[in-house]
Amino acid sequence: MNVLIIGANGQIGQRLVRKLQESSQHNPIAMIRKEEQLEKFEEYGVKTVLVDLEGSIDDIANVAKDTDAIVFTAGSGGHTGADKTMLIDLDGAIKSMEAAKQAGVKRFIMVSGIGVHRWHANNHLEWMDSSPVYSAAKYYADVWLEKSGLDYTIIRPGDLTNDPETGKVKVADDLEHKQISREDVASVIIASLENDQTIGKAFDMINGETPIVEALRTL
Repeated sequence: MNVLIIGANGQIGQRLVRKLQESSQHNPIAMIRKEEQLEKFEEYGVKTVLVDLEGSIDDIANVAKDTDAIVFTAGSGGHTGADKTMLIDLDGAIKSMEAAKQAGVKRFIMVSGIGVHRWHANNHLEWMDSSPVYSAAKYYADVWLEKSGLDYTIIRPGDLTNDPETGKVKVADDLEHKQISREDVASVIIASLENDQTIGKAFDMINGETPIVEALRTL
C-alpha cells in the first residue's frame, strides 16, 4: 500500500514514516512543507513531496494520485495562535479530504484528539475548555470527514508521550483522559490500514492491556 502521510515531520508522522518504511507491505510518501525537512527523509530513502497545507487542493491532489491511502497527522502545534490552528487542523484537513476525492483515494485516516466528539455537547472535558479553538477545529474536521464519503477511520488518542511502544491499547467510543505513547499511535494507524473493520469507525484510544490488533477487532 502506498501511503501519503500529511504532517510527516510531526512527532507521530516521523514515527509512522519509519514504521511504514521498515514494513514489507507498505511504501510511505512523506508530505512536508519546508525544504529543510527534505534531507532527513531522503536520507532514509523515503519518497518525499513538498506541499504546503495552506496552498491549494490541487497541490495536495497532485501528490496523492498514485497513493492507496492518506493519513492526516498534521497539526499547527502548541506554539501557534488560533489562526494557524484553524488553517491547519481544520481547513488543511478539509482540503486534504477534498484532495483525496479529487485524486480518487478512498482510504483516509485522521489523527484527532481524545473526546473531541463531545465538543458540541454540554459535557466538555476540562482540557477542551482550556483549548477551545483546537477542540473546535478537530471536532468539525472529524464531522466533515464522517460526511465526506471517504473510507475513513478517526483515531482520537489521549495525552501523547514519548514512552516506548507497549503494543497494547484500550479503544472505545468514550474513554478517560489518559496517556498513550506516540509509538503506539503510529502502530495503531498501520493496524487500522490493514483492517477494513476500522472503516467508518471513530474511537478514543489510550494505553491499555489489549494487543493492538485484538483491540481493533472490538470496534
